[in-house]
Amino acid sequence: MLKTMKNALAVKEIRKKILFTLGVLIVFRLGTYITVPGINAKALSSVASSGLISILNTFSGGGLTNYSILAMGVSPYITAQIIVQLLQMDIVPRFVEWSKQGEVGRRKLNQVTRYLTIVLAFIQSIGITAGFNYLSSLNLVTDPGVKTYVTIGIILTGGTMFTTWLGDMITDRGFGNGISMIIMAGIIARVPTGIQQVYLDQFSGVEKADLWQPILFVVLLVVAILIIVTFVTYVQQATYRVPIRYTRRMAGATDNSYLPLRVNVAGVIPVIFASSFIALPQTILVAFAENHSTDTWYKVMTNIFSTTTGAGMTLYTVLIVLFTFFYAFVQVNPEKMAENLQKQGSYIPSVWPGLETQRYVSRLLMRLSTVGALFLGLVSLIPLIASAYFGLDESIGLGGTSLLIVIGVTLESMRQLEGMTMKQEYVGFIRGNRPADLDSNK
Repeated sequence: MLKTMKNALAVKEIRKKILFTLGVLIVFRLGTYITVPGINAKALSSVASSGLISILNTFSGGGLTNYSILAMGVSPYITAQIIVQLLQMDIVPRFVEWSKQGEVGRRKLNQVTRYLTIVLAFIQSIGITAGFNYLSSLNLVTDPGVKTYVTIGIILTGGTMFTTWLGDMITDRGFGNGISMIIMAGIIARVPTGIQQVYLDQFSGVEKADLWQPILFVVLLVVAILIIVTFVTYVQQATYRVPIRYTRRMAGATDNSYLPLRVNVAGVIPVIFASSFIALPQTILVAFAENHSTDTWYKVMTNIFSTTTGAGMTLYTVLIVLFTFFYAFVQVNPEKMAENLQKQGSYIPSVWPGLETQRYVSRLLMRLSTVGALFLGLVSLIPLIASAYFGLDESIGLGGTSLLIVIGVTLESMRQLEGMTMKQEYVGFIRGNRPADLDSNK
């Protein structure tokens, strides 16, 4: 009876977190339909093929399509995170010091990230508004002017900070990582529209006698998506077991103890980072479109930072690879791991504790990250090639980047759910046995 009541309380707590998360996501989705005052969102249809719109739509949950108050999404925040993390690598001494101060240092770094987000969001908001206004033949902004652009910049910056706050609310009181959940919700919300667009592109103007061609195309598309989903899920869950031995017998320790390291240690974060990072120069270039669209340097830079060109695809893939190695060592610090193993009286067979263990873990991370980088780069690149050469639209939410994010976030959420369930079981077990322990002590 007591166990049943505890299980019911655990389920109620988990249900509460899930419902809270869904409520926040509903609020976020409603915000993507509120258009910024003074904007003619229909004018964006003339530049809908822009790779920047596709990337920003991923981080704004489709909010850029309506040019809503949440049109910037979390892109500036992610860019700010990248910059702050890079500055912690012995570039800014104060940031390095804060990174070693635990929770206090983390709060200081988060505060700096928030301030940087405000600056980046304001600049990026004005940049894309001015650039898209020019590219859409001056129809996006109904009353162009400095005051109008500043007002739009303030509104979109506020939208970015509001979206970031919603993400923090999900992380603290809801279910899963807030920022990732918001990105995933936006991608899923765009899938029905994307499927409809693919249907219209393939079936419009097709005679009844030739219907087998679009039907075959749809079947092959579904099969390809299922293969990619299966492959991505398998690799994302694959782990490499590092054997562990103990210098003294510990309670619950066996000779088969091991330390699990995921093959793709960095998860889906490198894809999110690379997408956000490549969006920043695109935003700056769009801002210069009005006066420099015919200049050679502008054409070259646009070609490099566009995911619809060969050079842009190459740069995007290289960024994913670099961020995979970078974030793998952020997630698993070889120095701290070697130190923790030594403190626990454990070691890796045939490897000396301390510096040798650190070097061994570093080499292992490099090998695992190589596999993870090739995997992420391949899955992200193939749909871009298909989009460029076969006319498939990457923005429909079925592309490699979108699938990686959705599958990665879903798997992380499942792990968190399992962890919460196991935690409740352990807490119930400990509390259930505590009176008996006290009685035996008496």
